[in-house]
Amino acid sequence: MLQAKPLISARRPWPGYLAALVAGGFSTLSFAPFHLWWLGPIAVALMYLGQHRLSVGQAALRGWLFGVGLFGTGTSWVYVSIHDYGYTGVPLALFLTALFVATLALFHAFVFGLYRRFTAPRLAFLSFAGVWVLGEAFRSWAFTGFPWLLLGSAQVDSPLAPWAPVGGVYLLSLIVALTGTLLVEFCRRRWWAIAPIALLWLAPLALPGQWTAPAADPLRVALLQGNLPQLSKWSAEGQRNAVNTYTRMTRQQPDDVDIIVWPETALPMFERQARLFMARLQSTLPPQTSLLTGIVQRDEAGRYYNAITGVGDVRGEYRKSHLVPFGEFLPLDFLLRGIIDFFDLPMSDFAAGADSQPPILTHGVAIGSAICYEIVYPDLVAERARDANVLLTVSNDTWFGRSIGPLQHLQMARLRALENGRYVVRATSNGVTAIIDDQGHLRERAPQFEAASVVGEIVPMTGLTPFTRTGSWPTWLLSLLLLAPALVWRTRQPS
Repeated sequence: MLQAKPLISARRPWPGYLAALVAGGFSTLSFAPFHLWWLGPIAVALMYLGQHRLSVGQAALRGWLFGVGLFGTGTSWVYVSIHDYGYTGVPLALFLTALFVATLALFHAFVFGLYRRFTAPRLAFLSFAGVWVLGEAFRSWAFTGFPWLLLGSAQVDSPLAPWAPVGGVYLLSLIVALTGTLLVEFCRRRWWAIAPIALLWLAPLALPGQWTAPAADPLRVALLQGNLPQLSKWSAEGQRNAVNTYTRMTRQQPDDVDIIVWPETALPMFERQARLFMARLQSTLPPQTSLLTGIVQRDEAGRYYNAITGVGDVRGEYRKSHLVPFGEFLPLDFLLRGIIDFFDLPMSDFAAGADSQPPILTHGVAIGSAICYEIVYPDLVAERARDANVLLTVSNDTWFGRSIGPLQHLQMARLRALENGRYVVRATSNGVTAIIDDQGHLRERAPQFEAASVVGEIVPMTGLTPFTRTGSWPTWLLSLLLLAPALVWRTRQPS
């Protein structure tokens, strides 16, 4: 009796290579602005099929192709940043974007190559899910980290969302990965696989709906979005335009607003100069109104900081501690600076603030801060949330242009709110400016690409979710435990 050949094998790897590219594209579609979260498990299933029939090299190539599909579609906004704002021509911008995508894809090649080399196929549905999450954790840490497009980030609107306060984005990734591998087992007529799938997806119905509680009366906030042109922002005309725009918009806010927030580097000047305008403006506001803004600071040693400061009833400040490579500092500066204009972007020589900084205090409320890219780091935000009642993030998403980047950025900010049971106040230069409640829901938002303000209430919260208390390490440990049996059985196999 003839047996059907497996679709994916060492002798027929091409269907698997194609499946890897498709899986990467499916992963992107699971995120904002597409929100097809159910494609996440399908992407994992496509990658799981036939893994242990491949050679190490074939498994690594499949991982790399998955990364190309994921980052080639999901981080296409990199081209906008390089071409539109990096003063780089189309051919070079395309080359640098392709290099960025191909380099990031190496993370998946490395992880899946090692997985194939050192694991046995027994209980592979567990070990593959475990290595997926450990791979995401490694990518979030290595070379300052890139925790963008983590599998679990797409689940903020799915039935799995209540797991987020329990274990954060990596627990969501683990559940999605397990769902994908179990779906493959179920299709192999291992009917028992439906039971753990049902448990993982129905258990959120029994989880608490609220982990934190109001700590004080609501505050009214106004978030301003100036929508100023980025390319001329730092010119003398751009500075005047910024001062006039934010002064006019601030004076238009209701008198009962407690806190007004401007976005990252709202005024394109150093703090010493900006404070003159801010103090003069604040004196015309109601006495109870505080003003917070992103600003560039320069200390006596000549170091620059991307910071948040304020006037009025404001105590403390925040200096960004996790900087963006090439955007805020240049790795291998002595080699790269001056080679091409992209490596000489304005204000690309910041110093990092301290890792641990006290919250900003205003109106008796502690505000934990994250500037721009920092909001995508779940453990960094959890650390800030432990001592804060509200989370604040200011950003300049103009660098993304009219791409999918700002909407992905907003989605991750929503997940940070849900993970920590805290309202997130998000002020951006041209969108998406929004108020996010402690459940990750959008309460108010401004339209993109126009000058607008968002006015609404935020509730200071107290208490800690399980994730805020522990961070991601319990999920990383669980992932390692899921991987361990496959590693042990591999060592027992004869060579």
